[in-house]
Amino acid sequence: MDIGYLVRQVQWDICRTSPQSPSISLEDESSWTYDVLYKKANSYSNALIAHGIKRGDRVGILLYNSLEYWAVYLAAVQIGAIAVRLNFRLVVEELEYAISDSGIKVLCAHCSLLRKMEEIFHTLPTQAYFALNDYGEDSDCPKWAMSWEVLEAGDPRPPSVAHPMPDDGAMIMYTSGTTGRPKGALWTHGNTTWFAAMQAMQWQMHSGTISMVTGPMYHVGALEDVALPTIAAGGHVVILKSTGFDIRRALELIGHHQVTDVVLFPFMIYSMLQLNDIESYDLSSLKRIYSGGDPVLPWAVERLRALYPDVEFTQVYGLTEGTPIASCSTSEESWAHPDAVGRPMPFTEITLRDDSGKIVHSGEVGEIWIRSPVVSSQYWDKPEATASTFTDGWCHTGDLGVQGEDGLLMVVGRKKDMIRTGGENVYPAEVEDVLARHPHVREAAVIGLPDSRYVEAVCAVIVPDSPGSIDVEEIIGYAREHLAGYKRPQKVFFTDSLPRTPSGKVMKYELREHYTQTDAVTTNT
Repeated sequence: MDIGYLVRQVQWDICRTSPQSPSISLEDESSWTYDVLYKKANSYSNALIAHGIKRGDRVGILLYNSLEYWAVYLAAVQIGAIAVRLNFRLVVEELEYAISDSGIKVLCAHCSLLRKMEEIFHTLPTQAYFALNDYGEDSDCPKWAMSWEVLEAGDPRPPSVAHPMPDDGAMIMYTSGTTGRPKGALWTHGNTTWFAAMQAMQWQMHSGTISMVTGPMYHVGALEDVALPTIAAGGHVVILKSTGFDIRRALELIGHHQVTDVVLFPFMIYSMLQLNDIESYDLSSLKRIYSGGDPVLPWAVERLRALYPDVEFTQVYGLTEGTPIASCSTSEESWAHPDAVGRPMPFTEITLRDDSGKIVHSGEVGEIWIRSPVVSSQYWDKPEATASTFTDGWCHTGDLGVQGEDGLLMVVGRKKDMIRTGGENVYPAEVEDVLARHPHVREAAVIGLPDSRYVEAVCAVIVPDSPGSIDVEEIIGYAREHLAGYKRPQKVFFTDSLPRTPSGKVMKYELREHYTQTDAVTTNT
């Protein structure tokens, strides 16, 4: 089964019975019905074929969140091409690498994003560029790019090509290059359709589901997570613009569209709960909040429960190449264990392993291994990285976790984030959980920095609830009360915010790089 099959079935049923049912909306500014989405995807497909795109060719997507994003994505995959979803935040050098590494033949991009490639476009393997005006504006598009109208002018009838097979490549997404060059995780049609089905099954999505996603659509957290199964079920997806996220705007849109399901990353939840007038927003339609990237802090979980006791709150865990939502929690589990990320999704297995690959006992820390129909088939053109990450269908995630007697999974950090200090292993999540319970700590990130005596020193980066509300001595004293000596922060830094990925994960490698070079530190003596 291919992605197009799911969408074709939905489109056929809905277009026959209710062609004006909304499929996708960009905030409250524009919307496409299923009939429009169906015809747009077909038009783009036929235009791509006319420009030489064949089965297995790579079609690059360098677009901000937009309705056209969906049409390009569906257009590429339904003709057997592989959609390469590029991060619009990448600098020119990073884009050059990803485009060349994947061998993108055609690139569809917003005009402003093409302009920054002015000096390199002629050196790339790309043969054709299609330029879309930025959010409908009359943008200054490069003269070497073709007008988006060429795609719009394609035949709106279904393309005359053989449907892709389940093992055919559908999408490449480049992982963040925290260690060396980024790697392109390849998803097959089988991976994608299984993932949509698993979510629809877990959360019983249907034609009345109205989902709002808040992240960038080059990321699985805003297209495959929640949105794709909603479309496959015949529901309505609301997407936000890519720049200038504003929690008030998001809450307004929930009321405007009567959203039932919303994806809110932890920092968005914190922003929402800090609003003095939060109860003035109409969230009466809301049935479920999804969150992931990092566990939501206990104070925020309690506040959500108090404000919205009838809204299901589910924390999810996963990664692009190893099943983006591999586990999830119920509301009851989230209330009782805010540090947990629940149990495996349907058709998903999770085990914890030691360095030799042996399964560890309940309560012991081990690397999280995941096996499901959604585990990527490979890293694009990276056989060594593929062999080291995937074994017999299992993905070695690089994350460390622990399972209690009740089976709930807790993520305690990345293997490379584990701090080795004075011969002891310190798991950052444990220290972060303690520090975050201090009433004046909004967020805490714990990292290891080089130390001449202990190899690594435990260091805390603190975001206070307000400037000057807490000092180093109070943090150290609090840690002394609640943590063993080797786990206590030896250095403390204060900051206004933590650097995050689009999916909300704290980028600890950036913190390590920054604070390794920072002299203004305080040592816990």
